[in-house]
Amino acid sequence: MSMQIPALNEQDSSGNVGVAEAIFGQPFNETLVHQLVVKYLAGARAGTKAQKTRSDVSGGGSKPWRQKGTGRARSGTTRSPVWRTGGVAFAARPRSYDQKLNKKMFRVGVRSILSELLRQDRLVVSNDILPSSPKTKELNSRIKNIDAKRILIVVENVDANLALASRNIPYVEVIEAINLSPVLLVSADKVIATPGALKQIEERLA
Repeated sequence: MSMQIPALNEQDSSGNVGVAEAIFGQPFNETLVHQLVVKYLAGARAGTKAQKTRSDVSGGGSKPWRQKGTGRARSGTTRSPVWRTGGVAFAARPRSYDQKLNKKMFRVGVRSILSELLRQDRLVVSNDILPSSPKTKELNSRIKNIDAKRILIVVENVDANLALASRNIPYVEVIEAINLSPVLLVSADKVIATPGALKQIEERLA
C-alpha cells in the first residue's frame, strides 16, 4: 500500500509524492527512538581524557643507581609511579562512548520517526528547493514562507550551490539521504525532502 507526502506548496497537489506505507505509516515507538537518539549523541562524544603511564613518560633508560650499598631504596627506573617524574599508576585512557544498535533496530526507529513527522505535517516534498546559484538570498526566497525555527533539507547529493547557499542560514541544515540522522530528524520543525531523496530513503529502510 502507498500513501501521499504533501508538496511544500500546499496549493499544488500535483507535487505530492506517493511513498510506501511500510516505511511512512508505522506507529511511533518512543522507547526505540529514544535509544536511537541517545546512541547517536553518545557516538559523537570524544573521550579525550588521558594520562601517561610509565611506558609513556620520557627517561628511565638506565638504572638510577646501583642496587646495593648506597643507603637508598633500590630503584630500577625513574619512570616508576612512585617517582615525581614517573607515570601514573592507574592512568586514565581515551575511551569510546559508542553504543551498539543493530541495523534492524535502526531501520525500525527511523521509520517510526518519519511516520510521526508525516502525521504531524512536518514532512513535505519539494521539486524546486534546490537553488540554481550559490546565493543565500535565492534559498531564503524558497523557504521564506515556512513557519519553522529549524529546517532540515534532505537531498540525494549536496551540490556546491546548495552547500554555499545554506551555510549562512543558521536554522537550516542540509543532509544527504544516505546519511540520514535521527537526531536531525527529531530536532527539525520541518523536513523538506526531494523526490529522489525519498526514493533513496525507501530503498535504505526497506
